[in-house]
Amino acid sequence: MRVIIFHNAVSCDDSVADRDVLVQADEVAGALTELGHESIRLGCTLDLASAVDRLRQLAPDVVFNLVESLAGSDWLSGLVPALLESLRLPYTGSPAEAMVLSTHKLLAKERLAEAGLPTAPWYRTGTGGRGQTRPEPTQSPDAWILKTVAEHASFGLDEDCVLRGLGLEELARRLAEHARSLGRECFAEAYIDGREFNLSVLAGPEGPQVLQPAEIDFSAFPAGKTRVVGQRAKWAEGSFEFDNTPQRFDFPAGDRPLLDELRRLAAAAWDLFRLAGYARVDFRVDLAGRPWILEVNTNPCLSPDAGFLAALARAGIPFAEAVRRILDDAIRRGPPQTAE
Repeated sequence: MRVIIFHNAVSCDDSVADRDVLVQADEVAGALTELGHESIRLGCTLDLASAVDRLRQLAPDVVFNLVESLAGSDWLSGLVPALLESLRLPYTGSPAEAMVLSTHKLLAKERLAEAGLPTAPWYRTGTGGRGQTRPEPTQSPDAWILKTVAEHASFGLDEDCVLRGLGLEELARRLAEHARSLGRECFAEAYIDGREFNLSVLAGPEGPQVLQPAEIDFSAFPAGKTRVVGQRAKWAEGSFEFDNTPQRFDFPAGDRPLLDELRRLAAAAWDLFRLAGYARVDFRVDLAGRPWILEVNTNPCLSPDAGFLAALARAGIPFAEAVRRILDDAIRRGPPQTAE
């Protein structure tokens, strides 16, 4: 097959997080060669008309969608699956609707809450500076964490984003300051003190396979240091956070009920958002042992040091086999059906 590896165009001046997509493209290209497919890389910008022309010229059998952002905005990534659907081209990963709903964290949290899946209370400011907490908590959370609404890769997130002992008026002020400093819309989420897990999910002929849960190991963090996987932990090589947030896959027998519940919730999130190809669901587990869904990540990172590949290795699934399953899922779904 001829496979277009479609990724966001980046330059040497872009951040490490943005340039990581080229590492992913290298990995996918290698797997496609191993599988006997022809691959062509194509960078995508907001010049979608040019992208349409190139895609029509290249006439791929399937597009491997690695576009994570456009013009520096993760929120615009949903344009790409919508574009591919309009061209009736089979493509890997989740459809446009799932991409949009999951990228916008508040839309995702609303959908999770409506479905009865556990997600932490959140606070956002509205028109006139008024704010609203949803769902209404029985008491104000002890701590809040400030997050961007539609950016991923822990953009702007570090331990100083966790605020404790604030009333809603002060929280609204700090939230507005944070949004101005980042130039992005932000919200506050109740900070869940406890453990952090992520579960990778891979499509297969029998349906989605939930891989072994992975836990972030914070054991090296000194007492009093807030346990978050922020921007430094993901991208600042040599920092304390980067060097001391490994994943672990081995758990005591007493964790089995919790791990089973995490698997159930990850599968439920896959079904709720109608995900496809591959995904990752992130959790916090509070001090009472209750899991809370943080985010649903469509098309998670495929770099060699990413959590998804670590989960594949733990499951004994070679990366080329995972790529084959992702491609097969795209071919099974095929292009969107048009009305007669």
